[in-house]
Amino acid sequence: MLFRSSALNFRESQFQGSTRALKARLSFSDSKVTRRNTVVRAEKVVGIDLGTTNSAVAAMEGGAPTIVTNAEGGRTTPSVVAYTKAGDRLVGQIAKRQGVVNPENTFYSVKRFIGRRHDEISNEAKEIPYTVVNSAGNVKLDCPALGKQFAAEEISAQVLRKLCDDASSFLGDSVTKAVITVPAYFNDSQRQATKDAGQIAGIDVLRIINEPTAASLAYGFERKANETILIFDLGGGTFD
Repeated sequence: MLFRSSALNFRESQFQGSTRALKARLSFSDSKVTRRNTVVRAEKVVGIDLGTTNSAVAAMEGGAPTIVTNAEGGRTTPSVVAYTKAGDRLVGQIAKRQGVVNPENTFYSVKRFIGRRHDEISNEAKEIPYTVVNSAGNVKLDCPALGKQFAAEEISAQVLRKLCDDASSFLGDSVTKAVITVPAYFNDSQRQATKDAGQIAGIDVLRIINEPTAASLAYGFERKANETILIFDLGGGTFD
């Protein structure tokens, strides 16, 4: 009886060990299947130069930075937004072309007003044909065609939206994240306003970088030698 009981216990422990081994193999097999079915998808993040006069967008393609060609075939997009008397919105080159016949509803050089108070832009307001309104100390841009007033961030958001839409078409993938460059002298309010413009456009702004800093980073891309360089940013509205 003792021998039979020992043999039975041995077979039972052997069965349990086999069961554990089988479960371990099945678990390992399932994990391999899971790994095989997991698709790693790299997100497209673009770099945007939101300029006073013109804007540009770039992306990494094949390990190298590439300037995105817009819908009109250009490498830069005029930072211009216009509204027609019929209420249509125009952005970029098409907005710039009709600016002569529709000056009061064509908004350009809006970057000069973003994130600033009305009492800070008296000189800039004299240099543009559209009307800048004092709204409780804040800057508003009057649009007679729509009977509305826009914040500078809202106008800049239309430019950013076009840039990302053009990038999506160029890259064949949706673009929802961006790094945006700003002038080195921009204060915290102006930087935050630029980020707000991105959010209005539906873009996740990962970072705000100084324009000269972005230029130096681009120069140093894949360079291993230590160098001291001087960056001159000759922009349409600023010189850093």
